[in-house]
Amino acid sequence: MIVVTGATGNIGQPLVRALADAGEQVTAVSRNAAEVPDGVRHVVADLADPASLEPALTGAKALFLLLSGDLHAVGANPADLIAKAADAGVRRVVLLSTLGVATRPFGATRIAMRELEDVLRESGLDWAILRPGGFDSNALWWAESVRTQGIVAAPFGDTGVPIIDPADIGEVAAACLVDDRHVGGVYELTGPEVITPRQQAAALATALGEPVRFQELTRAEAKAGMTQSMPGELADDTLDILSSPTPAELRVSPDVERILGRAPRSFADWATRNIAAFR
Repeated sequence: MIVVTGATGNIGQPLVRALADAGEQVTAVSRNAAEVPDGVRHVVADLADPASLEPALTGAKALFLLLSGDLHAVGANPADLIAKAADAGVRRVVLLSTLGVATRPFGATRIAMRELEDVLRESGLDWAILRPGGFDSNALWWAESVRTQGIVAAPFGDTGVPIIDPADIGEVAAACLVDDRHVGGVYELTGPEVITPRQQAAALATALGEPVRFQELTRAEAKAGMTQSMPGELADDTLDILSSPTPAELRVSPDVERILGRAPRSFADWATRNIAAFR
C-alpha cells in the first residue's frame, strides 16, 4: 500500500492516477471527502493533527509527504509525520520539498524545510527528496480574471523561471515511491525552459483562441492576493524568487528527463490540457 497525502491537489491527483494505473494499492489522503479513481482507498485526515494520519498508514509500505500551507507556519512540527510513518512500519518516504532549500537556504520557511529533509535522512527509512521550483498550475490564480476580463495580472512580467507541470512532479514521485534506484536521491525538478508571466499570458491566449491582455502588478498587490492562500513569509519568499531569480533558479534541470525518460512538459501543453478553467 502506498499513501499519498495532498491526494486531491495538482500533484496528488496525477500521482494517485499514475500509481493506480501501475497496479499499486493506493490510499489517497485529503482533508475533505473527495472522489478518487476506482480501486483507490480514501482517508480523510488533517496533517496538522499527525494522529489523524494513523488509519491511513496501517499496512503502508511507502508515503508521499506533501505539506499543506499551515505546516510551513511557525510552530508547526511536520517531523511528527515522519515519526508516525516510521512507527507504522512504513519503509519509504518521498518528501516534496522546494528548490529554495538549495538556492536560498537562509529564509525561515526554507530552514524549516531543510530541517525536515534532515529528519527524513536520519530516520532510518528509505527516502527520496523532490525539490521543484514554480508550478505551471500557479497560473490558475489568473483563471477568474481571464474568464471575466481577458486579463492576466502578475508582477515582474518580463522575468521568468523554468516552471514545471505538476503532472510531471506526480510522475517523478510515483517512480521514486516504487523504484529502488531512486532511494537516497535529491531531485531538482523544473520545466523545459524559462518562461515569463507575459509569455504565459500569450500561451493562454493561444490555447483559448482569443486575446488575453497582460497587466503588471506591484509586489504589494501580488502579495495581498497570495496571502489569501499561504503564509505571508512564504509569499515573500516566492516573490523574492520571481523578482530576482538566481542563476541556480534559472537553470533547467535534467532530473525529470533522467527519471521519466522524456523531456518535461511545456507550459503551453499544461495550458492546453487545463484551458477549461479559463473559459
